[in-house]
Amino acid sequence: MPTIPYYDWIAHHAGRRPARLAIHDLQTARKFTYADLHARTDRLAAALTARGIGKGDRVALLAPNCAEYFELQFACGRLGAIMLPLNWRLAVPELQYILSDSTPSLLIYDKSFADQAHQLSTRLLEIDHERPDSAYERALATAPPPSPAVALGHDDIAMVMYTSGTTGHPKGAIITHGMNFWNCVNLGIPAMITPETVQLVILPLFHTGGLNCYANPVLHAGGAILVMRTFDPGAALDCISDPALGITHFFGVPAPYQFMMQHPKFQGADLSRLRIAGVGGAPCALAILEGWSARGVPLVQGWGMTETSPAGTMLDAADAIRKVGSAGKALMHTAIRIVDDEGNDVPAGGIGELLIKGPNVTPGYWNKPEATAKAFTDGWLHTGDAARQDEEGFVYIVDRWKDMYISGGENVYPAEVENVLFQIPGVADAAIIGVPDERWGEVGLAIIVRKSGEMLEEGDVIRHCLGNLAKFKVPQSVVFVDVLPRNATGKVLKRELRVQFVGSDKPAIS
Repeated sequence: MPTIPYYDWIAHHAGRRPARLAIHDLQTARKFTYADLHARTDRLAAALTARGIGKGDRVALLAPNCAEYFELQFACGRLGAIMLPLNWRLAVPELQYILSDSTPSLLIYDKSFADQAHQLSTRLLEIDHERPDSAYERALATAPPPSPAVALGHDDIAMVMYTSGTTGHPKGAIITHGMNFWNCVNLGIPAMITPETVQLVILPLFHTGGLNCYANPVLHAGGAILVMRTFDPGAALDCISDPALGITHFFGVPAPYQFMMQHPKFQGADLSRLRIAGVGGAPCALAILEGWSARGVPLVQGWGMTETSPAGTMLDAADAIRKVGSAGKALMHTAIRIVDDEGNDVPAGGIGELLIKGPNVTPGYWNKPEATAKAFTDGWLHTGDAARQDEEGFVYIVDRWKDMYISGGENVYPAEVENVLFQIPGVADAAIIGVPDERWGEVGLAIIVRKSGEMLEEGDVIRHCLGNLAKFKVPQSVVFVDVLPRNATGKVLKRELRVQFVGSDKPAIS
């Protein structure tokens, strides 16, 4: 049995290219070679072992983008432990539910989230980049010698990523080491990722898009990632333009591309070194595609979800304008189907539910056997998206099978928001739909029926939501009605609400 498990990319590259840059943390100006990253990963693994953490134990991380995400990911891999990246946009009650469900043995947190961390756990380890003697750095410095790495296989769990739930609570999607590996293969080849790749990482690293499009594939190949703590369009354009940084790859949801395109620096930015600029997370408007294409950078579109690690389909740059709106075709080690309500494949041009199968797909949800069973049919994952394929096999996501909408690249499930709305004493009935928004693509519109005699106002509703939901889930506006339209079984008819308030029975983005 090998001492170093075969999936340990950092150990491999530390042996082959130890002096090559692996991570440049732009916020702190720290640079880590593969030898540095390997050594710090070893010390963190030893520090976790000293705290009693071993195979199968969960370790949570609550932090803005930083190099520690990758140190923890690979340290957990060496122990067989499970990384739990936490969405720092969530409110404390939402995080409490996740921690109660996943029961981590330790919460590592950035000092900017100290208040939240102390409300969530008593087993804590603080990151403070302003102090070289922070608790995190002391733990690494005083760690005992590392033990031999645990040998794991592709079916072992690498992390659990919580996604918004259609039933009002988030579900923990199980991410295996095999899923991470196959995502590197599926994305790495069409995205032309090599040891010479340099990517600017701007999406949140708690999100599969930030961690896996393309940061992990770049590290798998032995390239370098430049991590931006929080996205700033002007700063991002400066980085891309800087020949000393040599950025070749970029990935974002449509909003960052829109904000950069609208920035005064866009027309003068030097984009000539970009080989791949990927976009996903939400449909990309034609104006954005054309704006970047006019600067010589065709955007490469794709579709995926947390449960697919995330890449499922990808559109080649050459087809970005010709097949505008398409999510491309299935990636190499992935199969897709579009089926009707009876599970039969629909013909070209027909609309049905998109199903996906392959080694990149989750085996299920943490502590949710019923949700897992419901999500699969004969090994095919139900994505919840309605789609069609044209005669050439290009996939188009045309509707939401459920009522989810996307705000700024983040999925928002109405049931989760509605659960919070119903906590308000003056609310008799409530629903939420996504409505078009120039900045975020879609935002929430809360439609509320007041209890008799109540004087509930829009500000009351939004203030309550701000205290109990992540900001991107909070409705941007509220309307009050006498009654909500329902069908015979009592289900709210969202399509009628869309007709009334949007002018169409389709979701805001289709």
